[in-house]
Amino acid sequence: MNSSYKGQQLRSSLVINGVLILISFFWLLPTLGVFITSLRNSQDIFTSGWWTVLPHKEQIQAGEIVLDAAINVDEPMQIEGVTATFEELRQGVDLSDGRTLTWYGNKRTRTILVSEEKWVGFFFKPLTLDNYKDVLTGKEISFTDASGNEITRKGNSLGGAFLNSIAVAIPATIIPILIAAFAAFGFSWLNFPGRSVIFTMVVAILVVPLQISLVPILQDYTKLNLNGTFLGIWLAHTGFGLPLATYLLFNYMSTLPRDLLEAAYIDGASNFTIFTKLILPLSVPALASFAIFQFLWVWNDYLIALVFLGDKSRVVTYALASIVGEKGQDWHLLTSGAFVSMLLPLAVFFALQRFFVRGLLAGSVKG
Repeated sequence: MNSSYKGQQLRSSLVINGVLILISFFWLLPTLGVFITSLRNSQDIFTSGWWTVLPHKEQIQAGEIVLDAAINVDEPMQIEGVTATFEELRQGVDLSDGRTLTWYGNKRTRTILVSEEKWVGFFFKPLTLDNYKDVLTGKEISFTDASGNEITRKGNSLGGAFLNSIAVAIPATIIPILIAAFAAFGFSWLNFPGRSVIFTMVVAILVVPLQISLVPILQDYTKLNLNGTFLGIWLAHTGFGLPLATYLLFNYMSTLPRDLLEAAYIDGASNFTIFTKLILPLSVPALASFAIFQFLWVWNDYLIALVFLGDKSRVVTYALASIVGEKGQDWHLLTSGAFVSMLLPLAVFFALQRFFVRGLLAGSVKG
């Protein structure tokens, strides 16, 4: 029975791991496609898919043969040691040395292309970082389109937008975490009149769509001269993120050992000392979990940045939307810009992901 149980566990583990690998593959495949496309030149992007950079065999033209005018193309022709008709040459005729003869165009061209199968891919045709230079610097860029025309355009300075996004995202993540941590501590461990009512109101705000508050806040910002400033968008993101932050941190802090806090009270510690020395260090998983949520939401936000910051200080999402509108056919710029916008959120997630699950599960099980 023990061996049967182990076999069942092994099969279950194989199924679970197989499903996870499959999900990861389908999740990573578009990301890989964007990354590879961002490293290709414009001519290759217009003429072939990103998967063609992977090593594979392909027919490469090695030369051409122009038939003499005396050769009758309506009858079988002897070329390179083989005899074939025009129809056969249109389909392609293989030679003994591995080359292929293919008739080009109609009979009047009298031209036969000679091709041979070779290994191609990024091992044989290096990729380039020019797309990233063009999209980050905002200088004039030149490229060849699908029709072979040379096009020169003014680039989009995504470098400045990247710095603006950092200037928005970092304070808009730290400020609501700090305020919510104080609020969650108060709701969890301090007794004051109306605590339950106020907490219920905070939770109720979670169901209110943020879109309905944009116009009133914008009117107030116009009166206070905060519209178009970083302070204005920091306050907006703080207000929109506080309810969820307070709720998540409350669920975690309320599960901390009460004996630990009572011992600190007996030793004469103040509420502020308990909060800074005990609560914050013990709440790192929950803080990191919300930091991921808030940072990704602020970084990928377009609507709030458009309303409260506008074109004055473009963030990454605004700059990417501008590239789509102004240069929608320039895939070499769109893909490199999209991948640049993914780098920092991915770095933040992988840096804090070990706390992510612990923070999400905090308070879900009561003992």
